[in-house]
Amino acid sequence: MLRDVISNDWFTIFLVLGLGLITVSKFLFAHRFKDFLVVIGNSKYLKIYAREQKFIDGFDALLFFNGILSVSIFAFLSYSVLVNSSEFNINQFFKLLFGIGVLFLMKVLLERLIASLFNIDEVVDSYLFQKTTFKNYSGFILLPINCLLIYALEPTKNLIYVIIGLIILINIVGFATSFKNNQKLLINNIFYFILYLCALEIGPYLILYKLIKDFNA
Repeated sequence: MLRDVISNDWFTIFLVLGLGLITVSKFLFAHRFKDFLVVIGNSKYLKIYAREQKFIDGFDALLFFNGILSVSIFAFLSYSVLVNSSEFNINQFFKLLFGIGVLFLMKVLLERLIASLFNIDEVVDSYLFQKTTFKNYSGFILLPINCLLIYALEPTKNLIYVIIGLIILINIVGFATSFKNNQKLLINNIFYFILYLCALEIGPYLILYKLIKDFNA
């Protein structure tokens, strides 16, 4: 049973930390947080705050760190259910947390570097804002899901697959929104767009999959 090998004390600390990050973001950016909650199916948030974005945005940073925590916890739970149920090791978990954080951060920085090299900063900044918003939303959704999986529900393979499907769906909505907003530009540069997808969208997630698969080695 998964719950027999999970250290609830450590996960409680991480979940409280994630909740604290979300609480701070709500306290400091109350109106923006309210708009963020309904970003699925409502383009108001994307239209308003894309114009106000900064290179280092406090609201996005808080939700980004929560996202790293939430994804790492869910990755561990998924690994324990789908691959190998093993005893919790805090050092291995920190390695997983660090690896996911570095991967996400390096991906964003690389995308911004490429944008600067090709002088398409404005378009890429808008695209990254939209994509980051939906990734942060995924992390926001994963926080209560992780709580349920650890303290209330018995994780099963089917349940894990359903949750993975939900997270993929959220990000597909985000990708479709970004594509729609930049449709003309992307179609006119379809070769570079496909190259971008392979190098900076598909590739990093294959690395993330291998990282999760091998983190217990």
